[in-house]
Amino acid sequence: MLTSCYRLCLIILTLAAPCSSTLAASGPEPTLYRRLAHAAPELNPRVLKNALSAMQCAINSGLEQAERLAVIDYSQPSTTRRLWIFDLRKKTLVLRDLVAHGQNSGENFATQFSNQIGSYQSSLGLFRTQESYEGTHGYSLRMDGLEPGFNDRARDRDIVIHAADYVSPLWSKREGRLGRSQGCPAVRPQVARQVVDKLKDGQFMFVWYPDRHWLKSSTYLNCKPQQMASASAADGG
Repeated sequence: MLTSCYRLCLIILTLAAPCSSTLAASGPEPTLYRRLAHAAPELNPRVLKNALSAMQCAINSGLEQAERLAVIDYSQPSTTRRLWIFDLRKKTLVLRDLVAHGQNSGENFATQFSNQIGSYQSSLGLFRTQESYEGTHGYSLRMDGLEPGFNDRARDRDIVIHAADYVSPLWSKREGRLGRSQGCPAVRPQVARQVVDKLKDGQFMFVWYPDRHWLKSSTYLNCKPQQMASASAADGG
């Protein structure tokens, strides 16, 4: 009788152990949004939520997952650090720094955006980064705009991430704003290589401004399946 009871106890303990482990493993895990929001408290929650929603829509439409996400908030003045780069796997902030906007987008504040060649304005929306290269501005990064009508001419416009001497605290202190690009999200020379290396080869970049037309029509903010074919074609370069 004692042996039977002992065996029964062993069976019960054996069956119970996996259940206990499963419960422990399935405990509450912070969401990606919460972890990134905690890592970057200065980033507007609305901007971060829209960036993650746009990225998830792209992934759901068939684009590959990325390791990193860059967010630019052009509603902030150029004198503030309005570029954030996140590690999506570790759910951490990699870098927060300055970034320029196009010379025809505005002075210290960017207020006008375009997809047109020769506009010298910044473009809004979701981008997919591509290959790094050595160009006029040194080590730079090409990217494709994924949003028809808003940024899908980025490659034709040579909209790239590159270093620029006019992106510096000294420049902004002297001029009251950063220098401006021809539409590129230019960064400080001191961090340019890090930015390019972290973002090259298929990462996401989300450029934000509360533009009513874009908010209403954005392929990814509104997750429009009928336009995904165009976006996928753009991603292929």
